[in-house]
Amino acid sequence: MTDIDDTPSPQGRLTLKLLATRQDTNLHGDIPGGWLVARMDEAAEVAAGREALGRTANVAIEAMDFLCPVRVGSMVNIFTRVSEIGHSSIKIDVEVWIRAPQERDHDELHKVTEARFVMVALDDNGRIRGVRQHD
Repeated sequence: MTDIDDTPSPQGRLTLKLLATRQDTNLHGDIPGGWLVARMDEAAEVAAGREALGRTANVAIEAMDFLCPVRVGSMVNIFTRVSEIGHSSIKIDVEVWIRAPQERDHDELHKVTEARFVMVALDDNGRIRGVRQHD
């Protein structure tokens, strides 16, 4: 039997925090999913870069579902957690939680989405290398 978390909370390390603004909207005034995926990719790159001690690139994103919309004025919090390190790849679990603009409780966060990003370590010429550089 598994335990059910009655009050889910973000997993991992807060890696990126930003405000969704009007300039981030699409033609209909909504924050598009692509904008959010781009921010998640940035956070995954930061987290993977810490492990790889350098440059990384995204090679895959595993399944992603959007649980609620992101509105203008929402504080977007992106959490990352290293789930696996291979020879040249690093799998990063990325979660997005928001505080809605009308939320009175500043600690109240709502989960928007999560995905696993597969990153690879790159050398200075853009070629795949081992995750840990040995000098």
